[in-house]
Amino acid sequence: MAYKMFAAIYVGSSEISMKIYQISSRKTSKQVDGVSKIIELGKDTYSKGFLTTESINQVCDILNGFKKKLKEYQVTDYRAYATSAVREAENSLIVLDAIKRATNIDVRILGNSEQRYMNFKGLVAFYEDFHNVASKNTAFIDVGAGSVQVSLFDKNNMIVTENMPIGAIRVRDYVSIMGSKSGRLDKIINDYVDNDIVTFRNIYLNDKEIKNIVAVGEVVGAIKKIVPELNIGDRIDRQLFDAIYNRIVSMTPLELSETYGIPFERATLMLPNIIIYQCFLNHCKAEEIYVPKVDFTDGILASYMEEGSRTVFGHNFDEDIIASANNINKKYKTNRKHTERTAEFALKIFDCVKKEYGMGKQERLQMHIAALLHECGNFINMHNGAIHSYYIVANTEIIGLSHKERMEIANIIKYNVMYLPSKEQISAELSGCDYVLIAKLAAILRIANILDKSHTQKIEDITVSIKDDQLLISAKTYEDISLEAGLFESRADFFEKVYGIRPVLRLRRGV
Repeated sequence: MAYKMFAAIYVGSSEISMKIYQISSRKTSKQVDGVSKIIELGKDTYSKGFLTTESINQVCDILNGFKKKLKEYQVTDYRAYATSAVREAENSLIVLDAIKRATNIDVRILGNSEQRYMNFKGLVAFYEDFHNVASKNTAFIDVGAGSVQVSLFDKNNMIVTENMPIGAIRVRDYVSIMGSKSGRLDKIINDYVDNDIVTFRNIYLNDKEIKNIVAVGEVVGAIKKIVPELNIGDRIDRQLFDAIYNRIVSMTPLELSETYGIPFERATLMLPNIIIYQCFLNHCKAEEIYVPKVDFTDGILASYMEEGSRTVFGHNFDEDIIASANNINKKYKTNRKHTERTAEFALKIFDCVKKEYGMGKQERLQMHIAALLHECGNFINMHNGAIHSYYIVANTEIIGLSHKERMEIANIIKYNVMYLPSKEQISAELSGCDYVLIAKLAAILRIANILDKSHTQKIEDITVSIKDDQLLISAKTYEDISLEAGLFESRADFFEKVYGIRPVLRLRRGV
């Protein structure tokens, strides 16, 4: 059977790890080796704001050691990602350049939403009970070194995801200063993280009762080593969790390390991790916590296998991104009927022009989200609503989208209403965004938006086709759409300027 060797490399905040997988022609995978090294890059970044030369050199030494494994297994492809410790470092670009020069390994920095989304893909792909667990009200709690991502699911659909700056290393280093002076460290940590978790509960949970908690993160595997006499599996009930909690609270990091064979650096993160999970258990009133054997390198593999349709995981990841957008709409009380009708029309126009104008799946997703979110800023002030929508989208993480993709969506929304200057005039504010893509999708959004200008869905449906250098839009309606038709021509001018074809609106009465 034909197969290829693939390596997933993770430059994390408290460890650098690599797994080597064998991927078969039948779209299945098998781990054949794995190696990890503990290194607290997050300690540098969260306390100093940058990675020291010593830390950078350590990273390069570790990755050069990994290269021997790559050669041993004749690895033909790899993906290497860095997360918050490198992302938040002032010298992040210098770090990547140093790694490339010293190791010839290309490391890409993931934004927070990309990182958590990749972790989530690993759960969907390799956690057999995922769909069963997520069928009930479930909170996926991803405790990282710098922050915690909480994603709520119901009936296998993501309903909200939120990031909180209470990661294990950040909490440990911040509160240890106070803990060394007065009081019990576990009490101080509990008070420190509890406020954010209570705020999350009040905003997002209301009367919603969380049935399950799924714990993921770098330290989860070490937590399962505590109280070995109880033979902990992938499911921990409240009584067992309390036993683990009490054991961790009663021991020092050195004792945990020596007793259970946990690296000392990781043992120092056990207390903030277990307290974060306990706070969620208390406030969500869940009776069980699931601890799957899935880590970030599995997420890297899942993302890689999804590229080019290498495998299908039975889950529509785009729907999770769209759910995040709809949650923003709910928060800012947008007119849901209008935004959904605008999105419907925008996607029909997009699908008509996408092939000829070089756009694909990712651009379609951006078009969809831009159409859904184009009026969220009206909640702040209906005057200059597009500007307010721009700032909301620009400053709100949407899981699964990179910073660049999100900024492109923000600009599409902004220039849906405003005049789009030349690239040279706004190059600074675009900050690496694709100007041409913004123009293309903003032109579509202008047309789709005007087709429901009255916000009353007078046009029930449209069909779109290209003929004789015209974009023919046939609108089905029973009603008077003089407002929409009257404003259509002004929006058609910009579309023609971008695409070189003229939109033409034709009416067809409903039957």
